[in-house]
Amino acid sequence: MHSLVVAALVAATITPANGVAAVDREITFQSDGVTAYGTLHVPAHRRGDRLAAALLLPGSGPTDRNGNQASIHPNTLALLADALGQDGIVTFRFDKYGSGPSHTPPPAGADYTVFIRQADAAYATLLRQPETNPFAMLVVGHSEGGMNAMLVDTSVWPRPAGLALLAPQDARILDMIAMQVGAQLDAALPPDQAGVQKGLIAAWISAYRTGTPVSTAGMLPSIAALFQVLQAQGDFLRADDAIYPPDVARHVPAGTRVLVTCGTADANVPCDTTPPLLQSLRGEHLATLDGLDHFFHPAGSPVDNQPLAPALLTALHQWDRPWAQR
Repeated sequence: MHSLVVAALVAATITPANGVAAVDREITFQSDGVTAYGTLHVPAHRRGDRLAAALLLPGSGPTDRNGNQASIHPNTLALLADALGQDGIVTFRFDKYGSGPSHTPPPAGADYTVFIRQADAAYATLLRQPETNPFAMLVVGHSEGGMNAMLVDTSVWPRPAGLALLAPQDARILDMIAMQVGAQLDAALPPDQAGVQKGLIAAWISAYRTGTPVSTAGMLPSIAALFQVLQAQGDFLRADDAIYPPDVARHVPAGTRVLVTCGTADANVPCDTTPPLLQSLRGEHLATLDGLDHFFHPAGSPVDNQPLAPALLTALHQWDRPWAQR
């Protein structure tokens, strides 16, 4: 059972003639018996209107409702909420487990599916808002949130009318880690030494997936430490690594309006990894963002406190055109 508590009205803008002012509402909801906290943004609208509504999903790690972690503050989700609000779309974003002021952990012993259930509960919360049009539900996910958006699409009702998968995770998590660490090794070591380390990583992943004993022997200390941390995640990592995003994408219904973006300077999710995902989505949905990194900034920009690049905003506005109230 999911419960909803409207805690406070925290922001408003000038009321339009014969209309309702834009407002942010602080909202709590529950999933697996744990309280989560989020912000609903309702743009200015005519009284009685029902608006398209988008659930915003963050990337990996303890990422809060604004798209921030303790060490980085790109404000990705807050900026996306602003952009969608300009088009008259309601948004709901929430603090993922382990993030935000509460740092609330997931239930003990939970595996990766706990994050999908939390997102499902947030979707249900958004659906119940009096301003929400239940026939125009949307999900927008960044990075890991892009993969999660497709998983939410398979488990909620009504199904979303649109998905925006922004720099989405498009491969199994251990394959992505191997790719990212491999690129760092190639940049730091001679080819033969990098090749040895990448071989040890591939062997660790293969053993892990087949349930045979894993070993970090021979790995550089920093690499060994990473894979020891991964091994300690137990069932959580196993459930996460079992997800192959192109397989999930095959369950997205035909007719769903889908946007996929990739930045040509994105080292986390390179453009050359996207074809299997696009093929599974049964159509061309890609917006290639020239020169942009994983946070939709020009290559080499600081991560923190930067605006979203115009190319990303253009792609987003084109995607949301059927639901926009400009």
